[in-house]
Amino acid sequence: MIIVGLGGILNDAACAVLKDGTLVAAIEEKKIARSSSPGKLPNQAISGALHLAGATAEQVDCVAITRPFGEGTDTAMHLHIRARFPNARLVAVDHHAAHAASAYYASPFEDATVLTLDRIGDFCCGARWHGHGNELTLEKELYYPDSLGDLYGRVTELLGYKSNADEHKVQWVSTSGDDRFVPVFMNALSLNRPGWPRLDRSYFEGDEDFSDKFYGELGIEAGAPVPANLHHHVAAGVQRATENAVLRMAHGAERICLAGGLGLNALLVAALEKEHDVFVQPVAGNAGTAVGAALHAWHRVYRNTGRGALGHLYLGPEFSPEEVKQVLENCKLRFRYLLTTDEIISTAVEQLTDQRILAWMQGRMEFGSRALGNRSILASPLDPYSTENLNNYIKHREPFRKFAASVPAELASEYFDVGRNSRFLATVGRVKPAHRKTFATAIMGENLVRVHTVEEKDNPLYYHLLEAAGKKTGLPVLYNTSFNLFNDPLVCSPRDAARGFFSSGIDAMLVGNFLLQK
Repeated sequence: MIIVGLGGILNDAACAVLKDGTLVAAIEEKKIARSSSPGKLPNQAISGALHLAGATAEQVDCVAITRPFGEGTDTAMHLHIRARFPNARLVAVDHHAAHAASAYYASPFEDATVLTLDRIGDFCCGARWHGHGNELTLEKELYYPDSLGDLYGRVTELLGYKSNADEHKVQWVSTSGDDRFVPVFMNALSLNRPGWPRLDRSYFEGDEDFSDKFYGELGIEAGAPVPANLHHHVAAGVQRATENAVLRMAHGAERICLAGGLGLNALLVAALEKEHDVFVQPVAGNAGTAVGAALHAWHRVYRNTGRGALGHLYLGPEFSPEEVKQVLENCKLRFRYLLTTDEIISTAVEQLTDQRILAWMQGRMEFGSRALGNRSILASPLDPYSTENLNNYIKHREPFRKFAASVPAELASEYFDVGRNSRFLATVGRVKPAHRKTFATAIMGENLVRVHTVEEKDNPLYYHLLEAAGKKTGLPVLYNTSFNLFNDPLVCSPRDAARGFFSSGIDAMLVGNFLLQK
């Protein structure tokens, strides 16, 4: 049985393919097409995902599509789907039901509380579900405007960033703030009384602005910009109040599954991990609803009981040596071809130990916004200037945005305290005292660090690169950041990689077996 899942049609459209219950492909349109049109089907992602699944449109049994999927009438989209998939059954899945399915059915749990939290989706901005066996039962919903995601987005704009895009920046800024403004946001969420969060409208004015009361409690003039020296304290206020609100919504649960845009907040995930056994859908935002829609159809519509926990996120396209060589030659680029895997790894280690920044494009592209070792920019923590070079000369971004530390899973506990969701870079950990000097440039706040634990079965090549780095230097850890520049999506193709390499301060690049150097 082949099920195509479509999600994020209005924002971050994606396609996933489930084949006999196994997730075999998932691609965001903006990565493969390098752009996307809100309200349009992700046609290139559909074609790419079907190709990876070894299936044709005529062989598709079901197309499951997540609401909302268009403005105004849905007739044209329905006709388009019918024409493209002539033999498929169409299933429309509510937004938060798709989020819930993406988290619970991909989790290792047979019984769990499921929280879905985002800015707004089908008027609902949050829900609590109970997952047991093959069933998902809705227990309670949170409706707009009582939206944690909307409050976080408002604060993002208040601090001079772009909402629906830069919330992750506010998260990282918060790590250096104190608790002085936490009571303001706790009161704004009505967390001073029992029950779920409910926005106190006296703190807001209209659909977008904060009220004079809110500014007064911050101690600044109404409508004035927040002074730069208060940014991290305001960010800490909304971050910790949000964590408190979600912990309250999770009260009484032993196991938690989390999805929705707030699931991308790694500090929130870490806060939940302190009190619960947690699985967060690593592609927690709108793109992940493509997976959720397909899983919903498999389990709830077709009543299949077979479940498999999420294996890995390397679900996008990969490119043969012939395809890579053709691109490099067409671009008139000089390269060296490495004959073996051992030569690829030894060359990469040589570049990194020479304190060079290395772009690393291998195998299938990751699904989601996080690079997990197939579309990454790598550096050695032993290079004292690595994070400065990565931020200032390559990524051109703020110094408070730190880089992840990739480490073999079985060695992680030697260096870090971190939860299970580090496998997908979805949480944060703490550096152990003996290693704080080594990782000083990656530390945020009180010894926090982004940790990516790598299992050999997930990514053998990247795992063996970390092993080789450890044998060479004594430290089996590499700094890892996503291979994307200029606010573009993660690179997908060899052409994307070549453009990024020659438009940046990256020193060397390995694309499959091909080494390029400056």
